[in-house]
Amino acid sequence: MIENICDKRIAVLLSGGVDSSVVVYELASKGLHPDCFYIKIGPEEKEEWDCSSEEDLEMATTVAAKYGCKLQVIDCHHEYWNEVTKYTMDKVRAGFTPNPDVMCNRLIKFGAFDEKMGHEYDLIATGHYAQTEIIDGKKWLTTSPDPVKDQTDFLAQIYDWQLNKALFPIGHYVKDEVRQIAEREHLINAKRKDSQGICFLGKINYNDYIRRYLGENPGDVLELETGKKIGTHKGLWFHTIGQRHGLGFGGGPWYAVKKDVSSNILYVSKGYEPLTAYKKDFPIHDFHFLTEKQWGENPVNVTFKIRHTPEYHKAVIEPTGEGSYMVHAEDLIQGVAPGQFCVVYDDNHHRCFGSGEITL
Repeated sequence: MIENICDKRIAVLLSGGVDSSVVVYELASKGLHPDCFYIKIGPEEKEEWDCSSEEDLEMATTVAAKYGCKLQVIDCHHEYWNEVTKYTMDKVRAGFTPNPDVMCNRLIKFGAFDEKMGHEYDLIATGHYAQTEIIDGKKWLTTSPDPVKDQTDFLAQIYDWQLNKALFPIGHYVKDEVRQIAEREHLINAKRKDSQGICFLGKINYNDYIRRYLGENPGDVLELETGKKIGTHKGLWFHTIGQRHGLGFGGGPWYAVKKDVSSNILYVSKGYEPLTAYKKDFPIHDFHFLTEKQWGENPVNVTFKIRHTPEYHKAVIEPTGEGSYMVHAEDLIQGVAPGQFCVVYDDNHHRCFGSGEITL
């Protein structure tokens, strides 16, 4: 942790998982007693979806008590369903590939929570695998040493004032070290598995989440090269560009390569990673800079990622208009889809500059 935090009022977002629990330990080990907050979302209709939130809250309560910290439950139910869900459904309805977790950080963890309670605190601490650094007097989001767990891509849409309040006390660790600390300190959730799936929604399947709002909308599946019909889909929103698993057509492997939203047609291509599943150049728009606008009018060497993977890709980014850029990747990139965020870093993927939405 770069900042001097000893005289700051700190709120910890405690989820019940091991990462945020070790955050409380890290702060307590420095003689601090931060106030802890459990953000409650829950399913929209409790009887429909299995939710592990009771167990989460129980574990969060135990960890807070262990270190003599207050724990308060903050209800962000309506904000989540009204803002994050609306963003997600608007995007998938239009044929895009959204990222609810990215918007959850901007709108809920550092957004709605700040409006309700966080504004009373100097810093909001979370269990994200990310770091911050003060460079030339400005606070930057920087990557974690754990390339698999690094979550800077999920934070690349937060506002500058949110970044200024963000504190990531475990960001300098790799996951194994966090587990070891939790076991050494006998934390109740030391061996608890990491949550998978959408932020806050626990065991809810993403397709079930979409089906709940948009239902099904069957249409044809055509082979891109021949126009031959090879089957039907239940809704374009259940498929992502580059998808191979779960298409369910014989004679493959098949890859989802294009959506025609107006005609409700899914185009697929056959073979092992067909060239149509790749792109080298693609535009992004509405680029959101985290700390400050980084580039002028000349092309710049950068690294980027378009999904949550350990790999960073090299590219030259070329300005094309206000907030718009063309990404010229060094290698062919699989599964470039409109609606995804292209997260851009410096050329040695240390500082995260921000992110823009892919348009095709």
